[in-house]
Amino acid sequence: MASFPPRVNEKEIVRSRTIGELLAPAAPFDKKCGRENWTVAFAPDGSYFAWSQGHRTVKLVPWSQCLQNFLLHGTKNVTNSSSLRLPRQNSDGGQKNKPREHIIDCGDIVWSLAFGSSVPEKQSRCVNIEWHRFRFGQDQLLLATGLNNGRIKIWDVYTGKLLLNLVDHTEVVRDLTFAPDGSLILVSASRDKTLRVWDLKDDGNMMKVLRGHQNWVYSCAFSPDSSVLCSVGASKAVVAAILV
Repeated sequence: MASFPPRVNEKEIVRSRTIGELLAPAAPFDKKCGRENWTVAFAPDGSYFAWSQGHRTVKLVPWSQCLQNFLLHGTKNVTNSSSLRLPRQNSDGGQKNKPREHIIDCGDIVWSLAFGSSVPEKQSRCVNIEWHRFRFGQDQLLLATGLNNGRIKIWDVYTGKLLLNLVDHTEVVRDLTFAPDGSLILVSASRDKTLRVWDLKDDGNMMKVLRGHQNWVYSCAFSPDSSVLCSVGASKAVVAAILV
């Protein structure tokens, strides 16, 4: 029988309550949205919440506004179906406008979501961004979506625009995770039995292919210092890799 560790107060868990419920719109995306929501994610700074609505659509919602709506209108919250353009903050530190929601059509079934945030890089890692298509500022917030066709699409959260289309997996991308150090290193786990390491600050260049699994790979996670990657799949083992 499962039990909670001593530090967890089970009575507090019983008293927890629902603060709200987000409902997918029935139109105009009724042909793209199913009745199942498959994956959710929070931005590292808590500014945005994302979830997949059915087969190919992802909803991006400013979380503070979402909580405010719950307080004003109760637990039921049918989010606005209109996709509003959100001006993004320039790399020179210009003032951002109020965050707004976006509806993103990913083009295929969305299996996984992950937010990535950029911070000043460590001195030990140098990238010459002058030769790259994108110049990610310190305020950059990205959303990665893993698709049924093996593709990974990278979106600018502030504008809802597609930035990168990573094509190398041959099967479903089951999980995505960003390194927590702000380096915008992305790892993808796939049914093709591999994990792939992508450098988004280098135009999405694939740095490594990890092949330790004998079966499908379901999930992956970084250690807090971003040095170790652990993953699990359709086997009885946890595979750990040191990324240097």
